[in-house]
Amino acid sequence: MTMTEILVLYYSRHGATASMARAIARGVAAAGADARLRTVPAVSAVVETAAPAVPEEGPPYVSLDDLRACDGLIIGSPTRFGNMAAPLKHFIDGTSALWLDGALAGKPAAAFTSTGSLHGGQETTLLTMLLPLMHHGMVLVGLPYTEPALGRTDAGGTPYGASHWAGSGMQAKPLQADERLLCEALGKRVAALAEKLR
Repeated sequence: MTMTEILVLYYSRHGATASMARAIARGVAAAGADARLRTVPAVSAVVETAAPAVPEEGPPYVSLDDLRACDGLIIGSPTRFGNMAAPLKHFIDGTSALWLDGALAGKPAAAFTSTGSLHGGQETTLLTMLLPLMHHGMVLVGLPYTEPALGRTDAGGTPYGASHWAGSGMQAKPLQADERLLCEALGKRVAALAEKLR
């Protein structure tokens, strides 16, 4: 039998969301599952511009086959006006074939986000990322308050998913210890549930 595979799919413009994805992948691995990191290309207002087939650095671009093959999905995006960034939304909008097949139905899913300001829309972004996953019939996974870091964090972290107060520009902030613990906990929870649901 193959190892349980969790797809950690994200868009990251300045690296904060990518840092979270790596912490989530460590949590997935700690639960004995395989984490597959994937990203999406940026979108452009100029429709003739195409992204290269392979990004210059970081994980490969996601494909519909990555989604079809995964046992669980964790998606992440920086916050854009209380919602996910356009590149991730653009990709998700193209998953109708999987929806028609029910390819993701019954698989566990979770979300994570980073914001430039403390009250920059973390919870609304997480909730809006979860909506299309509900339409796909996925089983939503959050972070319960049995996670001690959720009760003591003074930056990111919500019951709706992992979050990070990233700051911006010269005020950029690395992942704090509690934020990192919550990312890892989210990865572990999704991986453990995926293993049970297999």
